[in-house]
Amino acid sequence: MTTNTNTKQTVLVTSATGKTGRRVAELLAARGVTVRAGSRSGTTRFDWEDVSTWAPALRGADAAYVSYYPDLAAPGAVEAMRTLGELAVANGVRRLTLLSGRGEPEAVHAEEALRESGAELTVVRASFFAQNFTEGAMAEGVAEGTIAFPGGDTAEPFIHADDLAEVIVETLDGDGHAGVVHEVTGPRLLTFAEVAAEVSRASGREVTYVPMSEDEYTSLLQRFGLPEPDAQWLSALFSMLLDGHNASVTDGVKRVLGREPRDFTDFAAEAWS
Repeated sequence: MTTNTNTKQTVLVTSATGKTGRRVAELLAARGVTVRAGSRSGTTRFDWEDVSTWAPALRGADAAYVSYYPDLAAPGAVEAMRTLGELAVANGVRRLTLLSGRGEPEAVHAEEALRESGAELTVVRASFFAQNFTEGAMAEGVAEGTIAFPGGDTAEPFIHADDLAEVIVETLDGDGHAGVVHEVTGPRLLTFAEVAAEVSRASGREVTYVPMSEDEYTSLLQRFGLPEPDAQWLSALFSMLLDGHNASVTDGVKRVLGREPRDFTDFAAEAWS
């Protein structure tokens, strides 16, 4: 692990109020990096739905963390990445780190579109976040004692968002990562039923996993206010990601940080102690 200490960098962090963006911004600031926290309503305005906000946020930055909303596999992501890359290079940004989804074929097309810009690109492909159970849409269900999701019996190597953020920061402020794809996961596989058991033990209250079909989950998302096309797309994405092809762990965190990733048991103890 090496740190770039030659000059003080300015780094744009997109989606800076999100799970990873907030953590990345905090860690960069702790390293003495000048952080531009890009968000729809912050001092540095950056809105993925308003391309006019991109160039002003990029201008003069040395590097940028790219966390695309809603997902790199979403319709329009390829075009967005191509435009962002062109604007980044035109505005002097030399280094980009892109958060991507592990095992998402459509996301790879978006990665390639950003790579075409010619900037130094590092891609970090991550597994499901452990923090999805505390900070995301599932958190409310977990608080009520239920994890309802179309995961079946498939196992997933959930990654701690702090580990992911540390990897991302190293790619932005360290050396040797240009052109590299890092695939990062947690240290072991857990099914959603096993996650529910871990949360139950840590919290001292029963949390149950309720498997759902793709159609059932689409209906659930619609009841929470998501438009039908978006709900169908998201349900199909989760079903594809949890068909078993991602049921393996990698050594990505250790290769970048020189240590093992945090285990889900430790995460649960922190979150529900």
